[in-house]
Amino acid sequence: MNLNEESRENVVFMIEEIKKKLQVVNGSVLNPDSVDMSRYEDLRDIYDMIKKKNNFSVSEMDAIAVELGRLRK
Repeated sequence: MNLNEESRENVVFMIEEIKKKLQVVNGSVLNPDSVDMSRYEDLRDIYDMIKKKNNFSVSEMDAIAVELGRLRK
């Protein structure tokens, strides 16, 4: 999968991977359809950062949630 290409399919993939990595209990809060495509690069940055880390502190999880919330339409 080429994540350099801005596509809805890539957004869905990244959101699903983020949910898995962060062990999101209520996955409906991260709806790929609500992501503004003009913020694709921001989502990609979050995805890349999350994939590099194994563990997240509570404050990091909160910050990630805030940033993901900003990507919504």
